[in-house]
Amino acid sequence: MRQSIQRSAIRRLLSVRWCVPVLAIAAIAIPSRGGADGPAGASGFDVSGMDRSVAPGTDFFRYANGGWERRTAIPADRSSIGTIGQLDDLSRTQVHIILDELARDRASRAGIAYRAFLDQDRVDRLGMAPVAAWLATLRAVASPAGYWTAAAQAGRRGVDLPLAFAVEPDDRDPGHYALTLSQGVLGMPDRDYYTSDTPAMAHARAAYRDYLIRMLRIAGVTGPESAADSVLRLESAIAAIQWSAADSRDAARTYNPVALSSLDAGRGRYRVATLVRALGYRTSRIIVRQPDAVARTLRLIDAAPVATLRAMLIVRTLHQYADVLPAEARATDFAFYGHTIDGVDAPEPRWRRAIAFVLDAVPDEVSKVYVARHFAPATRTAAEVMVGNLVAAFGRRIDALGWMTPETKVRAHRKLAAFHAQIGYPDRWHDYAGLTLRDRDAFGNAMRAAEFHHDWEAAKVGRAIYRWEWSATPMTVDAFANYPKVAITFPAAILQPPFFDPAVDPAVNYGGIGASIAHEMTHQFDDQGAKYDEQGRLALWWSAADRAAFAKRTAILAAQFDRYEPLPGLHVNGALTLGENIADLGGLTIAYDAYRASLGGREAPVIDGLTGDQRFFLGWAQIWRLKYRDADLRRRLLTNPHAPAAQRVWTARNLAPWVRAFGVGAGDALYLAPGDRAAIW
Repeated sequence: MRQSIQRSAIRRLLSVRWCVPVLAIAAIAIPSRGGADGPAGASGFDVSGMDRSVAPGTDFFRYANGGWERRTAIPADRSSIGTIGQLDDLSRTQVHIILDELARDRASRAGIAYRAFLDQDRVDRLGMAPVAAWLATLRAVASPAGYWTAAAQAGRRGVDLPLAFAVEPDDRDPGHYALTLSQGVLGMPDRDYYTSDTPAMAHARAAYRDYLIRMLRIAGVTGPESAADSVLRLESAIAAIQWSAADSRDAARTYNPVALSSLDAGRGRYRVATLVRALGYRTSRIIVRQPDAVARTLRLIDAAPVATLRAMLIVRTLHQYADVLPAEARATDFAFYGHTIDGVDAPEPRWRRAIAFVLDAVPDEVSKVYVARHFAPATRTAAEVMVGNLVAAFGRRIDALGWMTPETKVRAHRKLAAFHAQIGYPDRWHDYAGLTLRDRDAFGNAMRAAEFHHDWEAAKVGRAIYRWEWSATPMTVDAFANYPKVAITFPAAILQPPFFDPAVDPAVNYGGIGASIAHEMTHQFDDQGAKYDEQGRLALWWSAADRAAFAKRTAILAAQFDRYEPLPGLHVNGALTLGENIADLGGLTIAYDAYRASLGGREAPVIDGLTGDQRFFLGWAQIWRLKYRDADLRRRLLTNPHAPAAQRVWTARNLAPWVRAFGVGAGDALYLAPGDRAAIW
């Protein structure tokens, strides 16, 4: 199944409140111990990737990573390249070997799914036959009742609807799951793509209209041009009333529990309660994320011609299943989402997409093998020790805060003590006994897998949360913070160089994985995480004075990032990225303190001509080696809650130890006077 580009940022933030680093895809093999494109010395830092012609105080990103950036090209099938993407490549290569073996096991669900997806020749020979009956049903929709029935079926099969439902821990009762409703997913990444008059956005809209026409023509819809125009008008109207990505981050504003029946008061054409039941959710209560946007979207749906809603559903169906449809559908979908939106010149090879498909369908069947082969128990133990050191450093920093009241410090310590660190892999695996996968049926496998996972989620509503369940596989190069569970998660794949290597100097480890772990810890105390107490409940546990002091300090950080302009005329959104920037600043500060404490009062040796403090900050810079295509960077700036890589590296300018370590002074571009530096945790 194809993952919609909208599912990455906003919906995740509004659901399990997790934090996701900006992922990149790369194509260069990773050395067994070293940096992003060359072997590291004994320190674990790749000095060959530096550009010493750039002063640290001028651009610390280029000083640390300029050599790597200059000689690294973005492959044709990628929108970006970087350290995280290269680890993802390594992970996929390892999974590729596992799946090649499982493909020889006739009883393996993963092997069946992999074989069927890889058989592109068969997919092309079958043409549109696998989806023909479904499309015929959609084309025949002629009434509101018929559309709602078709929408429910499509929603169970993973297709995006004008309204977005999700099952999540209830923020006020985090021990149980609840059904949530958010403003709908758009066909383009963000409302700005519909409303902005910039040439880039105007080009995207023109390309999107062409995409809609071509997809509707492939689906056999009569009058594809007029149908495309009606879809674009409806989506533009929906986009105009949606909350911004920054506003949608607000945990308090997006918690609005209501009786399900209240959404249908005064309305009769498209009853939400009917759709909810048809989707398999059993509840009389729902949490609405953006109440006014949802209400206005419902009015737009009520007023829209059935033919417009039908055409939108048809296009989104083909988009969701493009990878298991014939070449024309695949190429059309890639031309818009891959090339126009992300700036990529060529699609990924089929085997890489096959891996993604299998990991969507039966992830834990592969995960068990991956963990046994590629994650040493000693790595888990070493990471757990570092977590303990970072928790202790965070506790000391809480004690030393001058702006927080003593009463709130007590509660902050309770929350810190409640942290649950999930390292490497979950303690329990999913069972796929109810999922039928068949050889030579890639489309059917995708559809049945989507229904299986939808029904699994739907059945959770009202139940006690599954604390054992992770939001990612061990092969994921990522890290997560979950507010209601008071949990931080570090999959196995991220616990390797250049993020973590127990065999090298501690400075780079603390600057890499240490700052990343502390980043996730800090998320529990960022501008949204701080709204959740030690039990994971959305609750007011700070005093008014604490909240005012915190807001004053975070405003400095938001303003700092607002000033950054990665593309001409397009700035970082300090409000949208605030949570991640707080976590970066806190993570780097806490990790530095933990690193210094680990030295036991001794000075670190000089390695590769670098002091311990210099290696610590270079370790931080190294994990953010990342290079983007302009189209990808533009999309990220509009939709992603993370700042671009260079600006994340520049976070170090707020720390006095960085200033001292590199001799940065007034007159240097990155120098901040002590009174202008952001200091929170």
